[in-house]
Amino acid sequence: MKIIYMGTPDFAVGPLEAIIEAGHEVTAVVTQPDKPKGRSDKLIPSPVKEVAVAHGIPVLQPIRLRNPESIEELRTYPADIIVVAAFGQILPREVLEMPRFGCVNIHASLLPHLRGASPIQHAILMGDKESGVTIMQMDEGLDTGDILIRESIPIEADDTGGSLFDKLAVLGSQLIVKALPMIESGEITPVPQDEAKADHVGMLSKSMGQIDFQRSAAETERQVRGMNPWPGAFTSYKGKQLKVWKSACTTIDEIRSALGDVVNITSDSGTVPGTVLCTDKSSIYVSTGDGVLRIDELQLEGKKRMSVRDFLLGQHVDAGDRFGC
Repeated sequence: MKIIYMGTPDFAVGPLEAIIEAGHEVTAVVTQPDKPKGRSDKLIPSPVKEVAVAHGIPVLQPIRLRNPESIEELRTYPADIIVVAAFGQILPREVLEMPRFGCVNIHASLLPHLRGASPIQHAILMGDKESGVTIMQMDEGLDTGDILIRESIPIEADDTGGSLFDKLAVLGSQLIVKALPMIESGEITPVPQDEAKADHVGMLSKSMGQIDFQRSAAETERQVRGMNPWPGAFTSYKGKQLKVWKSACTTIDEIRSALGDVVNITSDSGTVPGTVLCTDKSSIYVSTGDGVLRIDELQLEGKKRMSVRDFLLGQHVDAGDRFGC
């Protein structure tokens, strides 16, 4: 098939490479404009642009794809279908109707669950047991088009936003290569999404990483994993930002069973959330609105990421100390 490919970040690299390797002709790649980075404000191309250039594929970088001149330029590139993966712009009707098989999107969730910009991280935040990739026929709504094909994978207990991202990028690459010949041959029957089951998530923001210890240990542990690697789950300690990179849920009974008389605590009832209940050689135990959060890996502002064991060699943390204030 002749394909125009639209994508921008790392998630979109694998599918583009898989489409090329499968023997399809990518006539053009559309990606976001180069962005300034660092103190020098040097313009950096998107990961997708780098792949396109390496393969000698023409690259279009419209500031707004909706502009008439951008649409007319796109028409000059032949395509049976347009494949979209995390492009970053809404496609106008003129583009949606341009190729004979329309436009399909590689979306990193099991639609209609988690429409929107950050489905991978929110799958972890919400405690979902599985995630997946949906290849959908695009319409003018936001991830509202008919489902063409989808596949699920389990979310493991130690999955982070980063690890799940990598798994779904691989799955998306496999699924789009599987779907394209089925679309061309008419083997796929589009299935409308069930609007009653639809929910929507917005873009990630740095503020979403701030830990509120009033919430439960389970919610906070998912926040730690879901916000890894960006923006990271963070709190404050003695006036400095403290990022939490690895944690687990526990209880007072489990702590006493593991540590015995080493700790002098009997209950976290009535303890202000965010209070350090105790420490051992490798963990810090902090009260939450429901349960105890065991912190195993962290990063104090201005320092490198490290285990709590290493952290406690240079930093004294006492029972009764407070995080988040």
